[in-house]
Amino acid sequence: MTATVSFTIDSPLGPRTATVAYERKGAGEPLLLLHGIGHHLQAWHPVTDILAAEHDVIAVDLPGFGASEPLPAGVPYGLGTVAPALGALCTALGVERPHVAGNSLGGLLALEMGRGGLVRSVTALSPAGFWTEGERRYAFATLLAMRAGAKALPRPAVDRLSRSAVGRTALTGTIYARPARRSPAAVVAETLALRDATGFEETLAAGGSVRFADDVPGLPVTIAWGTRDRLLLRRQGVRAKHTVPGARLVRLPGCGHVPMNDDPALVARVILDTARSATRPTG
Repeated sequence: MTATVSFTIDSPLGPRTATVAYERKGAGEPLLLLHGIGHHLQAWHPVTDILAAEHDVIAVDLPGFGASEPLPAGVPYGLGTVAPALGALCTALGVERPHVAGNSLGGLLALEMGRGGLVRSVTALSPAGFWTEGERRYAFATLLAMRAGAKALPRPAVDRLSRSAVGRTALTGTIYARPARRSPAAVVAETLALRDATGFEETLAAGGSVRFADDVPGLPVTIAWGTRDRLLLRRQGVRAKHTVPGARLVRLPGCGHVPMNDDPALVARVILDTARSATRPTG
C-alpha cells in the first residue's frame, strides 16, 4: 500500500518541505528503489517481492512523479537538490545508508547518492548521464514524443490500446523489450503517470547539461545495461565503466530500457548480488 511522508529538504531557496509517496515491504537491510523520468514506483513491482525476501524494500515516487508532490515552487530538479533530498527522505523513514537501485534517471540519482556517501551499495540500470550530446538529444526527443503521445490520447483510447498486445507495444515498446508481457492495468497506469508527471519538463531541462564524470569509490557499484535498450544505447555502459572503473558492468540479455519487467529474476539477482557484496568478507 502506498503511503506518504513529508520532510525538510535543503534548497537554494533555503529549507523547504517535500512530500513523497512510497511503498515499503520486507525485512532486512534497507534497499531504496528509484524509477526513471516519467515513470512511477510501480515500475519495480515485478521484482519487489523477490527483493523483499532479503531486504526492507522502499520504492519511492520521485518528487513530481507518480503520487509524489512536485518540489516547492522555485526549487530546482537538479542532482544537487534531488539526491540530498532522497537522503533526507531516508532519514525521515528511519533508514541510514540504504542499498540503492535505480533505473535511468533513478540510476543517475543512485550513483550521485553513492558519490555523496549516502548509501552502502549502488545498482544502476541503464543510468542516465553517460551519453554523448547526440545521444542525449535523441533520448530527450524520444521522451518528449512519448510524453506528447500520452497527453494526446484520451483515456478511453489508452484503455482500448492496453487490451491488446499490439496496443501495449505501441504504448510502451520504447522502454520494454517485451511490452506484451505488461498487464493492461500496468500499461494504463504508467501511461497516465507519464502524462501527469508534474516534474517532467523541469527534470528534463535540468538533465540537459548532466554528465556523470566522477568515480564512486569505497562501495560496491554495479552498472547493468539491457542489450535491447532503445532509449539509452548500451555502448553508454562502456563509458560508465570507464568513469567508475571499480564498477561491475553487467549485460542484461534481451532486456530493454526498463528491464525489471523484461527479466525480473535476472534484475533481482543483479541487485541482490550487489547488496550482498557490501557485507561480504574480503581477503
